Amino acid sequence: MTSDAQLSAALDAADRPIMLESAAQVGRAAKAWRRASLLAVDTEFVRERTYYANLGLVQISDAQTVWLVDPLLDGVLPPLAEMLSDPRITKLLHSPSEDLDVLQHAAGELPDPLIDSQLACALLGQPLQLGYHKAAEWLLDVPIDKDLTRSNWLARPIRPELLRYAALDVCVLPLMWDRLREQLDALGRLPWLEEDCARMLAEARTPLDPMDAWQRIKGAGRLDGRGLAVLQALAAWREDCARERNRPRGFIVPDPVLVAIAREGMREPADLERLDDLHPRARQRYAKPIIDRVNRCHDEGRTLPEVPQAGPKERATLKAMRALVANAAEALGLEPTVLATKRDMEALLFSTKAGWLPPRLQGWRREIVGEPLLDLLA
Repeated sequence: MTSDAQLSAALDAADRPIMLESAAQVGRAAKAWRRASLLAVDTEFVRERTYYANLGLVQISDAQTVWLVDPLLDGVLPPLAEMLSDPRITKLLHSPSEDLDVLQHAAGELPDPLIDSQLACALLGQPLQLGYHKAAEWLLDVPIDKDLTRSNWLARPIRPELLRYAALDVCVLPLMWDRLREQLDALGRLPWLEEDCARMLAEARTPLDPMDAWQRIKGAGRLDGRGLAVLQALAAWREDCARERNRPRGFIVPDPVLVAIAREGMREPADLERLDDLHPRARQRYAKPIIDRVNRCHDEGRTLPEVPQAGPKERATLKAMRALVANAAEALGLEPTVLATKRDMEALLFSTKAGWLPPRLQGWRREIVGEPLLDLLA
């Protein structure tokens, strides 16, 4: 059980974080990291005008010391990468999806093994999107200031109030985990968490195939087979272009523009002038690659299977599936989306593979909702 003295020491560490501003300093800190079995990790980054997030700060804590790593300096990333990949050190992060992305790009490593404390909270009945600050209040009755989230973490020097804010994001996280682990273990749910975190890492290691980028675009489901093929080609081109130029996808061409081009089959550069959401500079720069891909799809007769649409029968089935999941979640004291999301259920409903389950409904969820959903569909 967390003592008042431990909590006080953790909060004091946030008031006097150790700023690591050279490779030598990080190397000395790494010796302390190697002695730890668990370290809390967080990142601060800027992602406004780039495809890849720009890492501005890395926070690390063992609940007694808080280290702040400046990743903009030469030679500091290799020791950080070594810690992230050390199998003897469990890395504890809260809602780490974006942190995984930025750490992999900047340091070339993912925090493995990984524990997601937000997911741990959800497996204990808390909201699936419970923020770190709310989790700290729930578990430790500690209020955490959250007024500086939109700061420029690439500016130097970093202001003292920002350093303290960053340190607060990790200082009590190991103590939170102590309580989470105790409660999860009592309910037999630690294996659930371990399985989900392992899958999270596996997904982070699997880069997005540009040919699948169209599936993330809203409005794709309203296109016919030919329109989907065009959208696939355009989205793949945009993904490659955004990565190469390190610009957000929407800065290249916005989603609604891609959908409109695919829907209307625009095959001439002049057709693009009808698109109010396409910036003139983007039209001038990208008209040729866009029109070339549209024409190639049409000339080759490419099509994709249309996205299944739910009719009255499918909507009734989805309603029954949601009820089944809701009942199972209520029995466990969980939010339904912890067990199955709308996307999980739709994928299962429209699957043509007998006995197939979406990846998230396999593992520990199979017995609770996976098999019952298959029985319902049968």
